[in-house]
Amino acid sequence: MAILHVQEFGTGGTPLVFLGSLGSDTAMWLPQLDHFSASRRTIALDHRGHGSSPLVAGSPTVAELAEDVQTTLRAIGVEKYDVVGLSLGGAVAQWLARFDDNVERAVFICTAAKFGEPAGWADRAETVRTGGVAALSDAVVDRWFSPTWLQQHPASRMYYRAMIESTPAEGYALACEALANWDFHAELPQIAVPTLVIAGTEDPSTAPAVVRQISDAIPGAHYAELSPAAHLPNLEQPEQVNRLIEAHLAS
Repeated sequence: MAILHVQEFGTGGTPLVFLGSLGSDTAMWLPQLDHFSASRRTIALDHRGHGSSPLVAGSPTVAELAEDVQTTLRAIGVEKYDVVGLSLGGAVAQWLARFDDNVERAVFICTAAKFGEPAGWADRAETVRTGGVAALSDAVVDRWFSPTWLQQHPASRMYYRAMIESTPAEGYALACEALANWDFHAELPQIAVPTLVIAGTEDPSTAPAVVRQISDAIPGAHYAELSPAAHLPNLEQPEQVNRLIEAHLAS
C-alpha cells in the first residue's frame, strides 16, 4: 500500500477524484482542476512511482494501484466520491467503480478492459529500464495528442514530453507490468454506478472500438466520442470533456 501524492482544490459537494495516464502526473488534469474546483472538492492523485508519489517495492496489480487510491482517500478524509480515470487511471477507476462502495459515479476516458497483449508491455518495461523513459517519450507524446494539435502547440508538446521523462523509470516499468496482466471484461457487467465513457476518435492507443466495449458491457453506461482528439482529450478538448463530465455528474 502507498499513500499517494495529492493535489486538491475547492470545497463542497461530493469529492471528485482524477486518476491519470501512464507517465503522467497531476498536472495533466489542470483544466479539470480549474473548472470543477469552483463547485466541489476536486482531487488529483499521482500513481505510485509517478510524479511525487513514492515508489513501492514489488510489482503491483491494477487492484493494488486502486487500493493505493482507497488508502489515500481515507487518509485525507474522503468517504463517498465520484471518480474520473484516463488510460491507466481508467483501469484503476474501473476497479474502484466495481469494488468500492464509496464510488457514486464514474467516468472512464480513453481506457480499456484489456490493453493489448502482455508481451508488448514487457518490451516497453524493458526499454524503460534499459534506456530510461526518455527512450520512448517522443513516441508517447505523439500518441497522447493528434498531429494537428501537436503542430499548433509546440510549447505544450515540450512540456508534456518533459512530464513523461520526469517519471521514474522503475515506476513506469512497474505500471507497464500491471497493465500487462489487466483484463476486466468479465467484471464490467457488474459495475452498477452511473458511468460515462469517453473516446478520442484519433486515439492510436485505445481506439474508439476498444473504448466502446466498456460502455457496451456496463448496464446503462453512456458513450461519447470526441474529434479531433487522441489519447488525452481532457487536454486537447478540455471544454467538451468538462461539459460531458459536468452533465454526467448532474444526471
